[in-house]
Amino acid sequence: MNADFVQAIFELGKEKGISPELLYQAVEEALITAYKKNFGSSQNVRVDLNKQTGEIHVYARKNIVEHVNDALQELSIEEARKLNPNYELDDIIELEVTPKNFGRIAAQNAKQVVVQRIREAERGMVFEKFSSRENDIVNGVVQRLENRNVYIDLGRAEAILMPNEQIPGEVYQLHDRIKTYIVEVKKTNKGPQIMVSRTHPGLLKRLFELEVPEIHDGLVEIKSVAREAGMRSKIAVYTKDENIDPVGACVGQKGMRVQTIVNELRGEKIDIVKYSSNPEQYVANALSPAKVILAEADDNEKICRVVVPDYQLSLAIGKEGQNARLAAKLTGWKIDIKSESQAQPAVSLASNGNSEESDEYED
Repeated sequence: MNADFVQAIFELGKEKGISPELLYQAVEEALITAYKKNFGSSQNVRVDLNKQTGEIHVYARKNIVEHVNDALQELSIEEARKLNPNYELDDIIELEVTPKNFGRIAAQNAKQVVVQRIREAERGMVFEKFSSRENDIVNGVVQRLENRNVYIDLGRAEAILMPNEQIPGEVYQLHDRIKTYIVEVKKTNKGPQIMVSRTHPGLLKRLFELEVPEIHDGLVEIKSVAREAGMRSKIAVYTKDENIDPVGACVGQKGMRVQTIVNELRGEKIDIVKYSSNPEQYVANALSPAKVILAEADDNEKICRVVVPDYQLSLAIGKEGQNARLAAKLTGWKIDIKSESQAQPAVSLASNGNSEESDEYED
């Protein structure tokens, strides 16, 4: 091993962002293993690598004892004092045992270890980088499609978009640039496995945080998100500042802000509603775009009974119950919806012990 090889280790460590000291330490450990393997020695040895010249010295480390039982591990006090009269019992003496042709063997082993350690360190850095970004958005490029899985190039790593995390009906083409949400980062033998999603409610939340400065700055708060990916979503927003319209801030001038997010989600409809600590008002807002005439909340059953105009009953319920179902997910309340004409006879029937059928939805 020569000085150029040692300098190469130093430069490589700096380039890869790995401490050169860690690489030197790894090389020394590898040389100890190489020595024991190639020279059949079970001695306790230490390898010293000169970081300027590249010279290698191997030292056998022995305990100084009165009576030697294992010559590979021990040296008598008499022999030790022949080398240095200052040695005492239980001291450790180091004797150089460097083989003549050890440099060639050392270089081969050092190269393998350095490459392996750099690979392990790079995997570790990638894992740290992306595990700290769980529950965040990343930009990537579609790299390949295999067995309905979409593999996305994130630069120094690859993410997997599983079929159940893909927006229904969304088509992915090679080299498409897409935003995804990091759900989980796992450690594997082949490096970090990054699982991403296009359907997670967190994706919608983070898109609004990135697109709306008032949310980013903490002036407007996202209270809740309910999403049926690719179809429709609802998001509840709130502010303490009376001078700010939280819904208007999210919609943006001429709807530009929300339209940017709709485009990113390939046309997914998004309802932005105002959060209220009053459950009746909150549920009424959540059923938007339908107008609510009356809302009554039952705290014990966690159910809110709602009356809407006859002509808006289907709008309040939505296609296949979607609007009411999302409102229930958003608010965390069961929602019992009746039309105005259904609600009127229900009062008189209830007094006779009867009840009218209604549409009930829950999270």
